[in-house]
Amino acid sequence: MYPKIYNPSGHPHPIPSRRNPLEDVFSCRYCQAHVYTQPLISGVHNRNHCPYCLWSRHVDLDKPGDRLSACKAIMQPIGLTVKPGRDKFGMDRFGELMLIHRCKDCGKLSINRIAADDITERLQDVFWGSIRTDAQTRHQLISKGIRLLQEDESWMVTRQLNGIRLN
Repeated sequence: MYPKIYNPSGHPHPIPSRRNPLEDVFSCRYCQAHVYTQPLISGVHNRNHCPYCLWSRHVDLDKPGDRLSACKAIMQPIGLTVKPGRDKFGMDRFGELMLIHRCKDCGKLSINRIAADDITERLQDVFWGSIRTDAQTRHQLISKGIRLLQEDESWMVTRQLNGIRLN
């Protein structure tokens, strides 16, 4: 126990972790890199994509973190979108960048938060690669209510990836 001056709340310090450290890492199914899932490193609570290659695994069924999908196949990063949002005055604003993944087995589309340790250059590669997305995939995205970022929005991608405020 630390002296009172360093622990004014009276709680034991440091707070012991109830998590198993072996559960805080997984191997990417695409590039075999070791991926750490701790929120302090990644900035997200339900990590299921690799920060190096950005490929994911189809683990969620209905909502992020539910881990109920039976598929478990790999998911390819196919583009970027933005999370829709409004400011306190009801005006549309630019939301955070999100990765779009498509399952290689069942074709399901999902969007995932970009993590703090994702490789910026790889995210830009995914964005520029998505400019050449075929009409069938574009139609599938539209039917699911997912808006693929367009070439004229490259300024927004660059600014967000470099931590420059847009609003």
